[in-house]
Amino acid sequence: MLKYFLKRLLAIIPVLVVVSILACGFVRLLPGDPARMMAGQDADSETIENIRRELGLDRPLLAQYVTYMGKVFRGDLGMSLKSKLPVFDEIALRYPPTMILAVAGMAWSVLFGVFFGAIAAIYSGKWQDYTAMIVSVSGISIPQFWLGLLLIQLFSVYLGWLPVTGYTGKFSELILPSITLGATVAAIMARFTLSAFLDVLDEEYICTARAKGVSEQLVMWKHAFRNALIPVVTMIGLQFGFLIGGSVVVEMVFAWPGMGRFMIEAVAVRDYPVLQALLLLYSFHFVFISLLVDMVYALINPEIRYE
Repeated sequence: MLKYFLKRLLAIIPVLVVVSILACGFVRLLPGDPARMMAGQDADSETIENIRRELGLDRPLLAQYVTYMGKVFRGDLGMSLKSKLPVFDEIALRYPPTMILAVAGMAWSVLFGVFFGAIAAIYSGKWQDYTAMIVSVSGISIPQFWLGLLLIQLFSVYLGWLPVTGYTGKFSELILPSITLGATVAAIMARFTLSAFLDVLDEEYICTARAKGVSEQLVMWKHAFRNALIPVVTMIGLQFGFLIGGSVVVEMVFAWPGMGRFMIEAVAVRDYPVLQALLLLYSFHFVFISLLVDMVYALINPEIRYE
């Protein structure tokens, strides 16, 4: 197990290098010149060139990349072109709200998604199955921004139960954004759990357990459910990565002070240091979550061993 972990850890290094190159390259493909935006529309060409030289944008892309990554390894993500503050401090301020939102959305989406998926599998062909799948299809079909606006209209405007937007640390402020963010994932988890459950129910050991007289409830929850969770864990890890990166819409709808909203603001002013840092951070999340999922496999099913 340790040997496998070290191999996977080493394999991450070239992946991260490629990701960093792509992140820095894609940012440069954005239309517009940040130097001109900083100088203003009335600035002359000499002023704009001075700003570009000061920012290092006049250097070759390879030189900019090498310089930037050298600073990253020292913990320096550069200075925001908009706020003139260290990017590290800006992200550190917005990282906790995004992670809280993602964890909350993932928690309830896994809880309800796995539950409805298991119910649909156990009662396959019955009204419980149809109800669970109708709910899951609805969750996939409704756009996040529209669902968020509907929830705000119902629970904040009409009923007055929950706050509309913003986040100051109260649990009530987390409910609507986390439900909106996790709705699609819950629907995906329900359908994926159903598929995994049905595949496991066709295995020979399930038939053997039933032939031995094991109760149907024990067969479902001890034998089938445990093994059906193995592919579900992979989906949970991948979907958590998507929740972190896909929180942009939800954060904009609910004025959530997180990284997604920060990225939209950075795109508007072509804030290269902020965009590069956020792209790297989102990419690193995906890579390390994939590694974590592989490690969790062995905890769920002790029969799985890596050499």
